[in-house]
Amino acid sequence: MTGSTRILVTGGTGYVGGRLVPKLVESGYRVRVLARTPDKLRDVPWARDVEVVRGDLDDAESVRRASRDVDVLYYLAHSMGGRGGFEDVEQRCARNVAAAARDAGVGRIVYLGGLHPETGELSPHLRSRAAVGRILVASAVPTLVLQAGVVIGSGSASFEMIRHLSNRLPVMTTPRWVNNRIQPIAVRDVLHYLVGAATASLPRSRVVDIGGPDILRYGEMMQVYAEVAGLRRRRILVLPVLTPRLAGLWIGLVTPIPPSLGRALIESVGTDAVMRDHDVDELIARLPGGLTGYREAVRLALRRIERGDVETTWANASSAPADPLPSDPDWAGATAFVDERHLDCASDPASVWAVVEAIGGENGWYSFPLAWAVRGWLDRAVGGVGLVRGRRHPHTLHTGDALDFWRVERIDRPELLRLRAEMRAPGGAWLEWQLTALPAGGTRIRQRAVFLPKGVAGRLYWYSLVPFHRVIFAGMLENIAGAAGRQ
Repeated sequence: MTGSTRILVTGGTGYVGGRLVPKLVESGYRVRVLARTPDKLRDVPWARDVEVVRGDLDDAESVRRASRDVDVLYYLAHSMGGRGGFEDVEQRCARNVAAAARDAGVGRIVYLGGLHPETGELSPHLRSRAAVGRILVASAVPTLVLQAGVVIGSGSASFEMIRHLSNRLPVMTTPRWVNNRIQPIAVRDVLHYLVGAATASLPRSRVVDIGGPDILRYGEMMQVYAEVAGLRRRRILVLPVLTPRLAGLWIGLVTPIPPSLGRALIESVGTDAVMRDHDVDELIARLPGGLTGYREAVRLALRRIERGDVETTWANASSAPADPLPSDPDWAGATAFVDERHLDCASDPASVWAVVEAIGGENGWYSFPLAWAVRGWLDRAVGGVGLVRGRRHPHTLHTGDALDFWRVERIDRPELLRLRAEMRAPGGAWLEWQLTALPAGGTRIRQRAVFLPKGVAGRLYWYSLVPFHRVIFAGMLENIAGAAGRQ
């Protein structure tokens, strides 16, 4: 029955969803993915193997359309970095999904929630996940809720917070949550349970916990990470007065995790997160080799990072691309500042493209490194993402990828790369390269920086940077051509 089973995945552009979809395809399912911005999935490796439909969980009609003829619906959407009011939005989205699944005759719903204790005060995010689970269980559609704690895998927000804190701080101050008991789970085991949930015997709705074989204190998790990564033992100083808000700001300064997401992660480990039972074993058999221990999960994650083989990351999952770059005629009557340059070089388009697609991260921006570093520091100082996000893969980009304080908005190999700025600035900014093969051989590189200012502050911002454009943008263009010539 696998080949005739149709599955709808919501949250397919997220960290877990982006890894689950290809697993479902490999298992022989017919997969449909609901995406608010389908372009974000345009060039993922599995794009041609699934049906992608446009929709928003907060739009009940689009959810109803996507749920037609569906046997299994995966609910994987979360607002981990959400601000005030996100609980109301998540519960409204859950009600939309519950109603759509019931009306469409969906066979089952699978939801990935958060592992939490039965008693005690929960963080807003854990409270919201629990509420979403209750709404789905009450939908009259058989529902399996899998509750997971800290997910360990290359690119996961939880792992990246541990990795960067441990790598950068031989001595660190932490709140009291560092002594809480955690049962982490490898992302590979989460995916195994999720795939198994599609066919698990489910005569009634169930809520079950999932976790790895190890129960550790959060501080122990950082120490084990340090051992696996070949670092010296870390010194951890517990400060009872360090609130989640202050800790989130601190994490925002020393790791790529934004303060809002850092605070959410800290609040979510503010209580013990340990499995209450192993009822999941009645429903889904474990992997033949057993569950992955924390030490092995860290080793596997680091190996993927070293190889540049990271399928999805928290950064790519955190924001969808914005609206396309406004076309030139649409700018009529509105202010748009443009720095446009072109350069002809002897290198073929493939060589130039390889350099353009490798821009950012550890490869740098091909011009005035100090200016880029200063802009990144300033952005971090005002709560922005700065340059520390880097890039997912050293040579390859996909639509929606985070790239330092930019995001890939459009990529058409080997002709066009457009980035949209996510730095804090009084206006919207884009950076774009277009490559054209010249009739006599070689390549014309067209580079365009566009800024749409907001108010007087936006105009002052642009004019203050004009003196640096010659050095930054002209130098970038020349260095891209030079690097292509050395390919």
